[in-house]
Amino acid sequence: MTDRKTLQLRDPSETADAAPALKKKGRGWEISEKRLDALHEQARDMRRHSTEAHKALAEKFAKADMGPFTFKRHAVVGSAIVDFNCHKLGMAIMIDEEGQDDALAKRRDKSLEAVGIRVMRIAAKDILEDMDAVLQRITLGMRSRIADKKQARHDHQRNSAPRPRYSREDNAED
Repeated sequence: MTDRKTLQLRDPSETADAAPALKKKGRGWEISEKRLDALHEQARDMRRHSTEAHKALAEKFAKADMGPFTFKRHAVVGSAIVDFNCHKLGMAIMIDEEGQDDALAKRRDKSLEAVGIRVMRIAAKDILEDMDAVLQRITLGMRSRIADKKQARHDHQRNSAPRPRYSREDNAED
């Protein structure tokens, strides 16, 4: 005869010591305060010494009326610094400069997309040469992201709505 396995519950006094510490900084990301401060300082320095492509796109964003959506320049998101971030949409825009490490960029994009942030990459050359096409591409990306968010909200509401156990027709007498 085989032994049956049973569910073993831990003593509550054991689990009280093993509770994870609250994450007070970094919006829940597991980043030390020292690392987070260094990232914010680096982002501040990047804002002070922006490239021409960053300045041109930031100027267009400042003048545009995008309703409730705003893009913050050189924002810290987790352990990465993105060129432009729209927190409300969960969307980041990265400007690809010449001579940039593509492997690092792809790894950073994967980590951001793993937590639900869509990353859009735009070449700096395109921003400086054809700003209208870039703005049109960003607008299409924003519309796509808005539609995705709306669909996710609709799916969540549909799946979490309480379902009635019976209907009036089930109880009606013939």
